[in-house]
Amino acid sequence: MTQGQMKKDALDAMKQAAAEAALEYVRPGMTVGVGTGSTAAYFVAALARRRDKIMTAVASSEATAAALRAAGIAVVDLAAVGSVPLYVDGADEVDPELRLIKGGGGAHTREKAVATAAGLFVCIVDETKLAHRLGGVPVPVEVLPASAAAVAARLFALGGTPASRTGFVTDGGNVILDVAGLDLSDPERLEFTIDAIPGVVENGIFARRRADVVLAGAADGVGVLRI
Repeated sequence: MTQGQMKKDALDAMKQAAAEAALEYVRPGMTVGVGTGSTAAYFVAALARRRDKIMTAVASSEATAAALRAAGIAVVDLAAVGSVPLYVDGADEVDPELRLIKGGGGAHTREKAVATAAGLFVCIVDETKLAHRLGGVPVPVEVLPASAAAVAARLFALGGTPASRTGFVTDGGNVILDVAGLDLSDPERLEFTIDAIPGVVENGIFARRRADVVLAGAADGVGVLRI
């Protein structure tokens, strides 16, 4: 086994441990919001063992909806329920105040909608996603296709370097600009500023709706972070 494969296996084990730990927040009869991405996929697999105890799930993407249905879990639209008591999802980066950067999977618009409608947002990550401050990964920005060039110019004016995510289209039919180099010293302000640009659908900074709990998988167990 190569060193790279060993590292991947170790990270996967941390992700799985965090996902398994999130089951502690699932209650009988609950409608659970479920995120998108590799760590959320482990949560879907874990949730499948509780499918006789939960009522339904709200998916943050078409891919997650398909995985939930394949696991025998009924999927409902957020519009049908209005809110969910629990939302579980991963993140690309987490700061000490539990603010996040999300959207590596391009589903952050629906993820933010479900997270905002949730009574409790539990974020599951491996320990490598923990950072002293946000900004180590690009900020994904979902954009209307016709506005991509204009939005990119505005993001460049903010100090960022936007790059189009080649060959990727969101569930909403939009494109993603991954923006590196932004100043995230005030994540709440930057989140608002980017969302105010005409043509922007949503950005991947989760500062106004940050996580309530972060479960961070590590080699020696799962750490629990709260504000």
